Amino acid sequence: MKPITASITRGLPVGAYVKCIDNTGATLVQIIAVKGYKGVARRIPSAGIADMVVCAVKEGDTKIKHEVVLAVVVRQKKEYRRANGMRIKFEDNAVVLVNERGEPRGTRIKGPIAKEVVERFSAIGKIASMVV
Repeated sequence: MKPITASITRGLPVGAYVKCIDNTGATLVQIIAVKGYKGVARRIPSAGIADMVVCAVKEGDTKIKHEVVLAVVVRQKKEYRRANGMRIKFEDNAVVLVNERGEPRGTRIKGPIAKEVVERFSAIGKIASMVV
């Protein structure tokens, strides 16, 4: 996984319900694992901006509902710090569904996404409407 410039606070623990903001058909997903997480024994894994997570689709179209999918966190409510000292936070928590190589499954993304996501997953930045 590529490094990112910001110091990300991990604000989304396993079990969190998150909005899906692409046009794949999923609307609400639950985080069930964090890819590449290395932690302490008995600590609940958590994810932050630009982390790849394994999710279960809870609400959406019938063809994608109850599927286990990969996603990338693109927005989080918990503020995080950029290298220039600026602190960034969003109004909600959101993910974009991706495949194993980190390429988005949808063709459109609604709303803003973080700049750190584009640093790590450039394909997501190509279809984003706004990068903050």
